[in-house]
Amino acid sequence: MSDHVLITGGAHRLGAELVRAFAHAGWHVWCHYQHSHTQALALQAELQQLGLRVDTVQADLAQADSITAMMAEIERRSGPLRAVVNNASTFEPDTGRDFEPSTAHRQLDVNLLAPMLLARELARQRAHATDSSDACVIHVLDQKVFNLNADYFSYTTSKLALQSSVALQAQALAPAVRVCGVAPGLMYQSGPQAPENFERASRVNLLRQPINPTDVAQTCLFLVRTPSITGTTVIVDCGQHLVPLERDVMFVVDQLLKEPEHAPPKKDQR
Repeated sequence: MSDHVLITGGAHRLGAELVRAFAHAGWHVWCHYQHSHTQALALQAELQQLGLRVDTVQADLAQADSITAMMAEIERRSGPLRAVVNNASTFEPDTGRDFEPSTAHRQLDVNLLAPMLLARELARQRAHATDSSDACVIHVLDQKVFNLNADYFSYTTSKLALQSSVALQAQALAPAVRVCGVAPGLMYQSGPQAPENFERASRVNLLRQPINPTDVAQTCLFLVRTPSITGTTVIVDCGQHLVPLERDVMFVVDQLLKEPEHAPPKKDQR
């Protein structure tokens, strides 16, 4: 009998990588979506053709009642979960000078309160479980919480609070549930970012190479599989958090990677 995991925002981008990684590792995956029904069904069909177990479930993570109803449906259909990966988030541009309370509130609801509530509901499920299997929550964060700049103010505030909750929830939900964080760097185009800008920005890190979403998914699997780890966050960003910038990387990348006037010619390393 396979273990059950819920992955929020699982229909595309990093969420789809997480669904694939857990499914291939033998987990029964619950792929959450809000509006991406078509993409979720396509991903489910792709993996079911390989004999893997994936179910889809819809919920609005800005609504507490929708979250608790989703968790109850999953428990009714397949029993208690063993893991939750809180991947879904909203990412909207604003600043500390111009943010709108309604926009900030939605980002706090989805990016902070929903993961906290899902962790609480997992703990409630484990309290009624008939087995004593290790259970784990993974909060997907952002390297930005370790490398602050003022862009995307409300989003960053929500992720900073979620990073703090990793340790707090680990204390609150122990010993039944472990809580860990994963903080990726830039992996996908976002907002108004052009492909050329993304290609350059994805290399603004110590290793000068794009961050592989598969590495992030495998890190989540590692944390879920390792019963001795709780209350800590793993940064998966090729060292992006160690390259401090005054603004978000998409806004400064062209200037940052501009060649010095008298730079020596690059060697051909083919």
